[in-house]
Amino acid sequence: MSRRIAVVLLVASLAGACGDGATSSTAPTPSGPLPTDIAIASEGAPTAVTPSPTTPATPSPIDRAPPRLTIEPVVDGLSDPLDVAWRPNDPGTLFVAEQAGRVQMVRDGKLRAAPFLDISSLVTAGGEQGLLGLAFLPSGEHGRVFVYYTAKDGSQVVASYDTRSGAPDQADPGSARIWLTMPDRFGNHNGGSLAFGPDSYLYIGTGDGGGGGDPLDSGRHLDTLLAKVLRIDVGVTLPSGTEPRYVIPADNPFVGTADARQEIWLTGLRNPWRIRFDRATGDLWIGDVGQNAWEEIDVARAGVGGLDYGWNLMEGDHCYRTPGPDCATPALTPPVTEYGHDQGCSVTGGTVYRGTSEPSLDGWYLFSDYCSGRFWAIDAALDRTSEPAIVAETGASISAIAEDASGELFATDLAGGRLLRIGVRSGA
Repeated sequence: MSRRIAVVLLVASLAGACGDGATSSTAPTPSGPLPTDIAIASEGAPTAVTPSPTTPATPSPIDRAPPRLTIEPVVDGLSDPLDVAWRPNDPGTLFVAEQAGRVQMVRDGKLRAAPFLDISSLVTAGGEQGLLGLAFLPSGEHGRVFVYYTAKDGSQVVASYDTRSGAPDQADPGSARIWLTMPDRFGNHNGGSLAFGPDSYLYIGTGDGGGGGDPLDSGRHLDTLLAKVLRIDVGVTLPSGTEPRYVIPADNPFVGTADARQEIWLTGLRNPWRIRFDRATGDLWIGDVGQNAWEEIDVARAGVGGLDYGWNLMEGDHCYRTPGPDCATPALTPPVTEYGHDQGCSVTGGTVYRGTSEPSLDGWYLFSDYCSGRFWAIDAALDRTSEPAIVAETGASISAIAEDASGELFATDLAGGRLLRIGVRSGA
């Protein structure tokens, strides 16, 4: 009964993002940040800085239609699953983050009895808060997993845990390292996405800090880590007993820019819910949850930083803060595609299929909506798709789409407590 109540509260909170209230859609997101290896900047009066991004050439269109999907259950019995990841050198296992603060293991199609990690005593869960995302260090060193969660004091935390020596199915709670702490003024728009890029740097998707319409104006300013995708180097050697110190990559776009946070890679995002890399091209795909009218998908082509996706001047491809013809400028990067709230209310960003079992899916970016359970596909080679193609209707509460070690796609159904496998309908 308590779990049913929690799911109802979460659904109400996520769906609330469709209105003007202080909630977002999809699941959780982050707030104001504090770095570790550079001087901690104040989150006070915002300073506007205009980036100068470089824009890649538009790929040639490909005239083709996507296949229809099948969505099949793998396991049930999960509690409010929010994200999925795989571990290097362990291709048969998927790791599923549960909102309350546990990471479960699904091996060979079966849910393990004991969690891999349980930090529920550290986590505030409910609404848009909780254990929001996870990603494994691609080198496989120490079996290290990074997690993004809402702490008991409401702040957003990026931490890592190592796997116990000789016990690969257990993370070591004593190995915890806190890499980033972001004080949070509101309980919504926490982002919560983690992904390692082809450069082995950690990318972190943060929300605008909460409230309706970005009252902190985080999307318009670079002296805050909110409403951003951050890029940091966590592959540093840490002497025993020392605090983590991440490194700012020298080619981050705002390194050397006065009053700008140097961790920033991309800006102008409202509540990025799932960021994923295309393993074939290195492109970064972002599902950004809208305010009350439009949900959007954004892309940063491989190696391109400094882009501004327009929040809160724009919601999707439409004026938000200042209605009129002048809200969009060449400095803003429009979405690859969008859909209105007649189709759903909270986008769940997905990934580009690069597996081998479904050749007809190769090169399609799949994404979904938390409220409608609908799946769409767009050609990942295109910089703009006016109308995404509907490829499945599920009725499930899709909270994440992710790939396994071989590039096959899976999804989580939050209300149903299920891990789902994505395939192609016979004859499609």
